[in-house]
Amino acid sequence: MSPDGVMIGRRTDCVSEGGRVREGQTGAVLEATLERITFANAQTGYTVARVETGRGGDLVTVVGSLLGAQPGETLRLRGRWGAHPQYGRQFQVEDYTTVLPATVQGIRRYLGSGLVKGIGPRLAERIVDHFGTDALRVIEEEPGRLIEVPNLGPKRSRLITAAWEEQRAIKEVMVFLQGVGVSTSLAVRIYRQYGDASIGVVRAEPYRLAAEVWGIGFKTADAIAAAVGIPHDSTERVEAGLQFVLSEATGQGHCFLPETDLVARAVEILQVPASLVGHCLVLLVAEQGVIREELPGADEEPPTVGYYLVPFHRAEVSLAAGLRRLATADVDRMPAFARVDWDAALAWLHRRTGVELAPGQQEAVRLALTEKVAVLTGGPGCGKSFTVRSIVTLAAAKGARVVLAAPTGRAAKRLTELTGVEAVTVHRLLELRPGGDAAFDTERPLPADLVVVDESSMLDLLLANKLVRAVPPGAHLLLVGDVDQLPSVGAGEVLRDLLAEGSPIPHVRLAQVFRQASRSGVVTNAHRINAGSPPQVRGLDDFFLFSTDDAEEAARLTVDVVVRRIPARFGLDPRRDVQVLTPVHRGPAGAAALNELLQEALTPARSDRAEKRFGGRVFRVGDKVSQIRNDYDKGANGVFNGTQGVVTAIDGVEQSLTVVTDEDETIDYDFAELDELVHAYAVTVHRSQGSEYPCVVIPLTTSAWMMLQRNLLYTAVTRAKQLVVLVGSSRALTQAVRATGSGRRHTSLAHRLRSRPWCSAGSAESERRRAESAA
Repeated sequence: MSPDGVMIGRRTDCVSEGGRVREGQTGAVLEATLERITFANAQTGYTVARVETGRGGDLVTVVGSLLGAQPGETLRLRGRWGAHPQYGRQFQVEDYTTVLPATVQGIRRYLGSGLVKGIGPRLAERIVDHFGTDALRVIEEEPGRLIEVPNLGPKRSRLITAAWEEQRAIKEVMVFLQGVGVSTSLAVRIYRQYGDASIGVVRAEPYRLAAEVWGIGFKTADAIAAAVGIPHDSTERVEAGLQFVLSEATGQGHCFLPETDLVARAVEILQVPASLVGHCLVLLVAEQGVIREELPGADEEPPTVGYYLVPFHRAEVSLAAGLRRLATADVDRMPAFARVDWDAALAWLHRRTGVELAPGQQEAVRLALTEKVAVLTGGPGCGKSFTVRSIVTLAAAKGARVVLAAPTGRAAKRLTELTGVEAVTVHRLLELRPGGDAAFDTERPLPADLVVVDESSMLDLLLANKLVRAVPPGAHLLLVGDVDQLPSVGAGEVLRDLLAEGSPIPHVRLAQVFRQASRSGVVTNAHRINAGSPPQVRGLDDFFLFSTDDAEEAARLTVDVVVRRIPARFGLDPRRDVQVLTPVHRGPAGAAALNELLQEALTPARSDRAEKRFGGRVFRVGDKVSQIRNDYDKGANGVFNGTQGVVTAIDGVEQSLTVVTDEDETIDYDFAELDELVHAYAVTVHRSQGSEYPCVVIPLTTSAWMMLQRNLLYTAVTRAKQLVVLVGSSRALTQAVRATGSGRRHTSLAHRLRSRPWCSAGSAESERRRAESAA
């Protein structure tokens, strides 16, 4: 803080606090206290806020870039007055400085506003009562004196001092970044990544931000680079752009890009000649920034040259080798099943469960217990779950150590209920650590004889590789999933590659829909959709269509169905039991718009309900939320993309928000970390993978035309256990059933699995049984 009371990093001209307005060379100057932020764009910093001028009367509306400003701060705003045709008189901000208050009342309000972590209204009052107008100077210059305040011990004093120093340092970083539109939350992340070196890194190595700071992509780093003078055609920029294109591709599910695609995308983004991109690509390969490999073409196409980011190439090679290692291991941790009397074993199982397995289920049981790597796939109602239960029951009867896992908390809970054996998420099973490394790997394998992973269509390349590395030699690995669902959110399509033509991985596909399941409209329509036939939407008591061609009306109708109609008719809780699944995030009936409408209907603002505004969102106690990135530093073993939970507490003093996840784990978020959370009353179908809900409501509108695809609709419908409600256009429904998707992802796992013959004794036995069965 400078001696004149303006926070360091802002302009240092200062006048006393209050609401004076004066004209100057840059226009009007308004000094006021920020009362509340009504809207903020987290990417650009554009803000609509209400301020108190200190002169009485109504609050004043200010609009513009208020990057970093927080309620409770006194601001000196420079700009001009204007009139909005709908909202009336407004002050349009061009820039601002933060002015620390100078009166006892102002200091008390400032400290008690929650700006400084660890200080709430009561403690603020005690500090100001003790130090008076000298309170801010003491915190800044003599923080050791805070222990003079009654009931304020050394530990709390140190926390307050650290929070004050961090806030000041972050503001300096934000001042520097304000010119390129970096949001407050990203400025905080930059500071926490680099500390006092933040500004130096931003000036000298801006492209590091895209690789090392979550939430900063190439475009933001590129804007910063331009602002600090890095040339448009510099090698550094083009190499960073190439890596960005590959990173974007992995976000779209690809493990690599063909050379022609990579160069074309880079030229489009960078606006530089293809010759320069090609030259920099050669340099990047030589520097081992990317991996170049000649690969066979897909579907009889000619060979191609592919480029990988290093972690994805290593993972693909490692996964193929790991599966080969497991399948051909000389030892067997369940040797009893190599010589078991299967007729007797299946008869025992029949007596134990009271259910006789269908032939396909029997084959799956044999396969899982005799093959060291196997896949079980099939649609809803075909008996995958009971087959898994039978496999676990037989393995346990022989004393095998069985480990069960699934990619999501909801799927793990369902697997536990099904088998009676505790299942955990794959992340928790592997005990992933900060940085993403697993506690269990080839050097320290899992203590298991049989590892069963449900919902395996969700396994991306990186997670599948970590899993396979942790399975000990001789153990059996069974991957269970529906290959017709959407592929994983992350890069790769592991389950599909394992089932590709010519794959050496033995598998069983269950196709028979059992009689009880066939009475379900949800199951029947799921299979109709998967076969390319329109679902039946009349005459069923568990599958409905509310028809409207207007997207905004579809959104309103969706909210009415969730909040009023389903609870009234079926007695389901609209927050706990009902999930809205949308094809898209944006648009009138997208997840973003529906979350605002559903939050207002289900968790409206109330005087007794704590809330925290962050960017353009408001989080309230009771809100349904979802994590949107892997964060290995939170919880016992990290919190992962797609994890859902409920906000249970908001602490303005400690500046934290608490979420209890679907795995019943309590997770605390600093306010600066709230860009990791989104509301989850409505989520995209992709984000729902691996989860099941009593009821799903699916808005289908022509505004989401490009995303209307068969496997997306099929995945959405199969998330429901009891009830499906479609809301929207019959034309959109027809398009979703007809469209078969936009093609395969760029992966080479299937090629690597087929690249050389491999066979185990169990595989030979399996082939013998199949031949006998066919005969």
